[in-house]
Amino acid sequence: MKTRRQVIQGGAAALATLAAPRAVLATFRGYPALEARAASVQLAPEDFPETEIWGYDGRLPGPEIRLVRGARLERSFVNSLPQPSAVHWHGIRIDNAMDGVPGLTQAAVPPGGQFDYAFTLPDAGTYWYHAHNRSFEQVARGLYGPLIVEEAAPPDIDREEVLVLDDWLLNPETAQLDPDFAAPHARSHAGRLGNLIVTNGRYDLSLPVKRGERLRLRVINAANARIFDLGLSGLDGWIVALDGMPLASPRPVTESFSLAPAQRADLIVDVTADQGETADLVHLLREEGFSQVAFPVTGQAARARRSPPAALPANPNMALTGLDTAHRARLYMEGGAMGGLRAAKLEGRRMSFRALARANHFWAFNGTVGMTDTPLLAVERGRAVRLEIHNDTAFAHAMHLHGMHFREIGGGGAMGPMRDTLLMLAGQTREIAFMADNPGDWLLHCHMLGHAASGMMSWIRVTA
Repeated sequence: MKTRRQVIQGGAAALATLAAPRAVLATFRGYPALEARAASVQLAPEDFPETEIWGYDGRLPGPEIRLVRGARLERSFVNSLPQPSAVHWHGIRIDNAMDGVPGLTQAAVPPGGQFDYAFTLPDAGTYWYHAHNRSFEQVARGLYGPLIVEEAAPPDIDREEVLVLDDWLLNPETAQLDPDFAAPHARSHAGRLGNLIVTNGRYDLSLPVKRGERLRLRVINAANARIFDLGLSGLDGWIVALDGMPLASPRPVTESFSLAPAQRADLIVDVTADQGETADLVHLLREEGFSQVAFPVTGQAARARRSPPAALPANPNMALTGLDTAHRARLYMEGGAMGGLRAAKLEGRRMSFRALARANHFWAFNGTVGMTDTPLLAVERGRAVRLEIHNDTAFAHAMHLHGMHFREIGGGGAMGPMRDTLLMLAGQTREIAFMADNPGDWLLHCHMLGHAASGMMSWIRVTA
């Protein structure tokens, strides 16, 4: 019998459970299909050749999907790749069968196959979709796109920009992707880090603005492993939502803020710089003062400053209650280079760290490498869960929970904002809490995707 870990990696067992592919449909319930296929795009500067990628509809990022809260998303996924694949709708409190995790919620879609996704969008916010089979390779090849769920009453802004951040590990001479997606050094250290950093597939993205203009920036970190430390120049800004969920009060951006892989931030910004000498100082900055996105000032929109923005409307049914009687669990993270892992279980067998490393596995949750046949925890629907997470490694990890959102419990019981991905720095211990209100089997994993593929993957069962 295959373990969950073996199935989730894809392969013969996953393919055998799927019926022979039927004829590919151009549309599903009137909507165009979402096709994963190979393409070439100009990633590097113009004097380099185009880079071969995998993209949804051959685009980078994939096509923006935009609907209003409460609508149904209906798309047929068509796999025109040489590998099995599936689509995960990241951050959506989704029906379990639609979550797109091979081996846990569906079988992987084989080359030439098709899978129909249909689900309701319960929450407004900034989300994204991406491949979830061999994601350490398929996301690195470009299989991701933005999913925007609009509020019924949008905020008072002049315009909106969706900014998808990524980094690409390219050969500096050919501008082609480094093909070693499972490199042991990257897996055992900080993950696959690129040498070309882009926004919306461009290393030099420039978006003209006007002085006094108010913009909403929806920022998505689609990178495999890079943590972006971001700041503003020539812009006054407020963070109004994190991981799609509105903050109770907009948070002024007075210093840099971090976005781990898979995290999102919605900002409302006012352009404060003038045309002329200060126009080249308007940027979304990343670490060490590099420009991530330039905003050249080309005119005047308003002379009077606006009041700070109001909070976005809250999403429904997000109450977190019953913490005193919550189901409690613990997740202990260990391994990696410079880690203390000496041995761990892999597929039920205890192996030394040296033997695990030879198998290209470096990380463990609670002494086990990769998916187990039993869940990390099983809890009845409607009960609160408190999960204490210890990062006993030398590296940061971005812990993502599928199907539900959580809050961090801080000192004195203070509750943090709703999130679906938690950045755990080396040596940290954090506690999160969530309502187990979505029945099914849900993945919990590190979104440094090489870390997940080499051991940092578990799951939670919510019973109906």
